[in-house]
Amino acid sequence: QVQLQESGPGLVKPSQTLSLTCTVSGGSITSGYYYWNWIRQPPGKGLEWMGAMYYSGSLYYSPSLKSRTSISRDTSKNQFTLQLISVTPEDTAVYYCTAGPEIPSRWPEYNYWGQGTQVTVSS
Repeated sequence: QVQLQESGPGLVKPSQTLSLTCTVSGGSITSGYYYWNWIRQPPGKGLEWMGAMYYSGSLYYSPSLKSRTSISRDTSKNQFTLQLISVTPEDTAVYYCTAGPEIPSRWPEYNYWGQGTQVTVSS
């Protein structure tokens, strides 16, 4: 059973970089033909897919966030990370890491989700 846990600061100042880590247990991020994703939900809005890393290391980003988003991984720790640069209050959201074998456009079908972590962008 794959388990995911997000971690990172809950408060980020405008114009700074938001950095979150997803720690994975019960499965390896470098095997299993899985996509490892970041998804967020701003207050009062729906879920928004941000990007993904395939088990092979291939990267996929939302076109609307691509210029500000970077996903990387630390295979020794079985973790993958999200960096979002130049944040504004509109980036305030609950951030989730998720995983599944389906291509990223089918993310609503993913079975494995972290509990989510609230990130607030405010001075």
